[in-house]
Amino acid sequence: MPRNPADQSRPPPDHQKELLKLFGSLAYRHSAWQVFVDFAEAAAISLSNAVDWPQRDPREERYMAIVKRYKPDELATFPKMLGEVVVALEEEPSDVLGRTFHDLELHNKWSGQFFSPYPLCRMMAKMTLGNEADVRAKIAARGFVTAQEPCCGSGAMVIALAHEMRELGINYQQHLHVTATDVDPKCVHMAYVQFSLLHIPAIVIHGNTLSREEFGRWYTPAHIMDGWTWKLRRDPQGGHEVEGIPENPKPERPGPEEDQPPPSQLTLF
Repeated sequence: MPRNPADQSRPPPDHQKELLKLFGSLAYRHSAWQVFVDFAEAAAISLSNAVDWPQRDPREERYMAIVKRYKPDELATFPKMLGEVVVALEEEPSDVLGRTFHDLELHNKWSGQFFSPYPLCRMMAKMTLGNEADVRAKIAARGFVTAQEPCCGSGAMVIALAHEMRELGINYQQHLHVTATDVDPKCVHMAYVQFSLLHIPAIVIHGNTLSREEFGRWYTPAHIMDGWTWKLRRDPQGGHEVEGIPENPKPERPGPEEDQPPPSQLTLF
């Protein structure tokens, strides 16, 4: 359906700005740092507990400890923030949480932690992937390619890699598996949330790459639901077909109010 000309004048919603507003709405009683850290961990636990049953109980206990810090009306903001992240990633893969971390100026104020700009990550991902024919040949031989990220931060490099595979017309959800590590639990949660929402098959390790210490593992829904534990162990066999990008057109934005059907309401009496 073509867009109504009257709708052209309305700018698309800026989900990054909405996300910042929501974080700001909780800053009157909590520090922005604490809200961000708690949101990232709570969102990660919510996604993990939907699929990773062996780790569900201890993570659920941790989730309850987090939410006790917030009043019910404050807690209602968390799913709204996650909703903005979901829609932003749906419109275009990017490092939404890493950018939010910077926009909230948490990188300067607290730890001096900086995440790589997403355009730079895309350039590096393109260089890493190299020749399209080589990538397709590797996938045809084994069924997928793997990527290791020893210091993943918010996951920007991995997201960019998936993004570039998509640009090549390759379905990264079927042909890419990632093992990402970071010593900072906040980064682990940020990366896990974004990988999960983008359906990137991945294991996100909370650990120290240099000392090889490991404190926990987070398996994305794509890893668990698509049987990647088995895929990583199977014989390569060869002759795998390279899947393209499935057609999933973006829905049209609604037209003016007068063109919309009246809202329905449940009849109580």
